[in-house]
Amino acid sequence: MKVKVTGVGLYLPPKIETAKDIASKIGRPVGWIIEKSGVSERRVSEIDVDQMGAIAGKEALRDGGKPDLIINGSGVPKQTIPDTSTFYQRELGFEGIPSFSVHCTCLSFITALNTAASLIHSGSYNRILIISSDRGTRGRNFDEPESASLLGDGAAAVVIEQSLANESSEFIYFDMKTFPSCANLTEVRGGGTNKHPQDPETTLSDNLFTMDGPAVYKIARKEVYRMMLKTMKTTGLKREDVDWVIPHQASGKAVDAYISTGGFAKEKVVSIISEFGNCVAASVPMAFATAVQDGRIKRGDLLLFIGTGAGLSAACVLIKY
Repeated sequence: MKVKVTGVGLYLPPKIETAKDIASKIGRPVGWIIEKSGVSERRVSEIDVDQMGAIAGKEALRDGGKPDLIINGSGVPKQTIPDTSTFYQRELGFEGIPSFSVHCTCLSFITALNTAASLIHSGSYNRILIISSDRGTRGRNFDEPESASLLGDGAAAVVIEQSLANESSEFIYFDMKTFPSCANLTEVRGGGTNKHPQDPETTLSDNLFTMDGPAVYKIARKEVYRMMLKTMKTTGLKREDVDWVIPHQASGKAVDAYISTGGFAKEKVVSIISEFGNCVAASVPMAFATAVQDGRIKRGDLLLFIGTGAGLSAACVLIKY
């Protein structure tokens, strides 16, 4: 599909929380935190996801006009209803254009990217703004040290438009698989009809993030590897053809697996896990925006966005930037 990313935006909250800062909250030493999570520090936002996302969105839009569609590709909403995209739109000052969410937990940006590309290709829209904004620190359960030490806050945004016939930019490939037998491995049980506020059995922990990290890593590594092999076979490409791998920043160990198991060169894997932690769905576009803004990613590069999310789901997108 002849589509391209024409704008990129990033919001990094100014407040930094180090491994030392969180150590006392979870009762673990700094060395344990860095070894288990790979996170040396993270950002903690003092504004909510709609304001964070709007800042990133404005930066992505600065080189052009307003979008004709806004897609929210985030992991956790501002509130149950109305949709979080509505709050982005209000912050951005756009009245009357459509907005909605594409939700797939940590894979929301990747699936939103596929949705936007398809809508551009169909001629339904010309200029789509995707925003991913998450406050992972809001849902930390300090009684689960490993998962609590992972999460951070951040936002990123991209603008998607049709590419010209003489431009190399294109959307090449998308794949996704979901394994609901693993649904209980990563959860926030509250916030819906399951553990609702009027149920006397609903507890505080039902509204906090919980994850069986070792089980998720074992399954995710296997399924992502299979997906990488399928992607290369289907497209006829080799690992060496991919300029940049932009994975979900699930943990330090998970990002390193793209090198040790996936077979990609270390210098081709974009990693921001040590500085920013796991920022849920915002992790992938934050890594992308960081590498674009520091000059590593250049126009014409072949990019593989890939990762896993609760469900358990695995997904990837291959684009020529």
